[in-house]
Amino acid sequence: MASVFFTLLLLYATGVSGVPQLEPLNVTVLRGSEARFNISLSEAWYSMSWMLKTVLVLTINSGTGVSEHNPRFSVKNYSSADIYCWEFIIRDVWRNDSGDVSCGVQEKPTQTAQLFVQESGTVRIVGGNMTVAQGHQAIVQCEASGWFPKPTVNWVVDGVVVDQNSYNSSSEAMDSLYNSISLLTVRGVNSVQVKCLASVSALTTPLSSSIYLVVEPQDWTVLIAVVCSIGGFALLVLLILGIVFCCKRRKEAKSSYQKEMGRTRSQIEMSGGAVGQRQGKENPAYVIDGQTSVTHSEFNDSGYIQTNYTKHFEIPDLVNGNQTANGHASAYNILGVTGVRKHRHVTIV
Repeated sequence: MASVFFTLLLLYATGVSGVPQLEPLNVTVLRGSEARFNISLSEAWYSMSWMLKTVLVLTINSGTGVSEHNPRFSVKNYSSADIYCWEFIIRDVWRNDSGDVSCGVQEKPTQTAQLFVQESGTVRIVGGNMTVAQGHQAIVQCEASGWFPKPTVNWVVDGVVVDQNSYNSSSEAMDSLYNSISLLTVRGVNSVQVKCLASVSALTTPLSSSIYLVVEPQDWTVLIAVVCSIGGFALLVLLILGIVFCCKRRKEAKSSYQKEMGRTRSQIEMSGGAVGQRQGKENPAYVIDGQTSVTHSEFNDSGYIQTNYTKHFEIPDLVNGNQTANGHASAYNILGVTGVRKHRHVTIV
């Protein structure tokens, strides 16, 4: 009805007469709804016809009235004393109705408009409500199925429209209809409502689906347990390595000590043999303190064994005025049995 009055006002404003005016020139509607077109003229007429694409669907005669060929098509008369105006209505439009809508008035030029029929499908967020740990990301998937033409998908998070560069959408055609998938990544900061909207131009209000993204505070217990486990394992490994290292060092030190002791023992044995080889002859003149005679089995002064006699000798007092107590050497004479004077040096310590 509003379009009819708009057409009448347009005719009065332009002052055009004799030429039919068809409004609107483009109509977009959803499948199953109605499409309306208005024709207006200022001159008297007697015949009017309406065509959808190339098919005559309705005729009007000023004398006999309306001749309907299909109940889906009808007209309403909004004429006044000065203006003739008719509204053409198409009910329950189909996708196949898309195309030219034409109106012819007698010998006047035919007026043509365009009809576009769209289809709205369904929209849903897969999985329903979601829970995510604070600081982590959640991927929300929206599916729009059974649309024509390809739907426009938008996201709204916590009441704010998301920029189109922040999500990815793709569509594919199936049986002359489009299915679309859109993925949105949301970072868990606070619990929010996430809404997915799908629409085509014929929809006055987009279809939507919404979920709640619940953000849980970060649980540090698991992280602390993992860190402690890793730290304990590392300390155990270090302890084992330390024990192995210490045992190895101790074993090496023991082995080195044994080698050194063996080398020292060998040197001592070699030194002992050499000392034994370097030992001198027995001193036949050595007399044990207090001994005043030499038996037949002892050596004489010439180095020969005496067997038939005992040799007696006396050692004079070595402590005299000419000797000093500071350990200087002195000499004295001993007269043996044979009458040979022996000269012997004694060192007093």
